[in-house]
Amino acid sequence: MVAAVVVTALVRAGRREAQAEKTRLAEEERRQARRSLDAVWAMDDREFEEYIAELCRRDGCTDVERVGGAGDLGADVIGRLPDGRKIVIQCKRYAKHRTVGSRDIQTFNGTARAEHGADVPVFVASCVFTGPARTFAAKHDLTLIDVNLLGFWNNGTTLTSLLTLDIGRSGNNRRLHPDHD
Repeated sequence: MVAAVVVTALVRAGRREAQAEKTRLAEEERRQARRSLDAVWAMDDREFEEYIAELCRRDGCTDVERVGGAGDLGADVIGRLPDGRKIVIQCKRYAKHRTVGSRDIQTFNGTARAEHGADVPVFVASCVFTGPARTFAAKHDLTLIDVNLLGFWNNGTTLTSLLTLDIGRSGNNRRLHPDHD
């Protein structure tokens, strides 16, 4: 009788462990899908902004809010870095073969600090930035996260490590082919 109770308890414990493992694997699959740049390109603008906000939270940012929408004056995500500095992020989810030009960066530069009080203005795009956009950003101390850096961020590189990169020298400004993996 005691043996039957012990066996039943072990079977139930095994089932619970199997269910927990199944749940863990499903969660890991979801995370992997979110890390995929194909998933990023499939998002709409709002989903992309929410995703960038979630990456900020993952990396220890606080008071993170998605504020994008009509009349946002260039701020799609606002929050605080782990060291307390205010971060203002402009998000552009474009097709992979597009580029972000200097005009967009200049507009963001004009509002990030003046309108939103950014200590750290960041422009995140699902494509690449033009050479003139990179040059302007480097001159005005703006952080650019292009599709290449976004891939690293998606896969676990922290936001704070991306903030220290030399914008003028990192990445490239070549458009990706529309069918590029």
